[in-house]
Amino acid sequence: MHLLIIDPQNDFCDLPDALRAGHAPALPVPGAHADMLRLAALIERAGNGIDAITVTLDSHLRLDIAHPGFWRQGNGAAVSPFTPIRAADVRAGAFLPRVAEDLAYVLDYLDALEAAGRHTHMVWPVHCELGSWGHNAHAAVRRAYNQWEEASGRNAQKVLKGMNPRTEHYSAIRAEVPDPGAPDPLVHEALLDRLTRADAILVAGEAGSHCVRATVEDIVTYRPETATRIVLLADCMSPVAGFAAQQSAFLDAMRQRGARVTTADTVQF
Repeated sequence: MHLLIIDPQNDFCDLPDALRAGHAPALPVPGAHADMLRLAALIERAGNGIDAITVTLDSHLRLDIAHPGFWRQGNGAAVSPFTPIRAADVRAGAFLPRVAEDLAYVLDYLDALEAAGRHTHMVWPVHCELGSWGHNAHAAVRRAYNQWEEASGRNAQKVLKGMNPRTEHYSAIRAEVPDPGAPDPLVHEALLDRLTRADAILVAGEAGSHCVRATVEDIVTYRPETATRIVLLADCMSPVAGFAAQQSAFLDAMRQRGARVTTADTVQF
């Protein structure tokens, strides 16, 4: 059994004040802290019933196509977080890249993103910046998989995604718009191969409407034979506020592909 934990990071967790250590999560998902506590309890209960753990980590630079500093309004004003930007907006001059030379790239990027039909480009708050507190894994989850590592003698594999600031990277498998000029492979074949070898793939993490959804959709696209081996832990993921319908549609679609949707306390090891 392979446990795939997608982006269990502080910036995505609605942590209570006592656990913030003076920090504020940049993009807290309502319910994420409780999700991570249930996930940690599952890992502790599973013990050697889990054969492998992979942890993906959203990993960004400060100036990123999905962060405000990449953009300006047409009048030169700053762009606020949670602003959707479409190719038509850029062509109309409502929004422009901060670096004028990026205009042609941005238009090609947005056209490709919109043609794919999975997401509208969103400007998020700066989040999961490399080296920041927000990039760290939720403490209870990290403690649980550290205990598993010590007991099993195997490291949990870490997968960093989002390092290319020129493309959104919800999925751990590929960027939303693959950048042929990036040094990384366009598709994470090594991760797909590891998951394909598992007799069951438990999936948890944040957010169910975005990074969990995109990763699982890509797994079953590139490795359709894994669909019936995927177990989605619905009480160990939550949607970004305002995107509950997207998570619900994703879970329904995965059920139709043969995946199992359940809760952490029902999983048998």
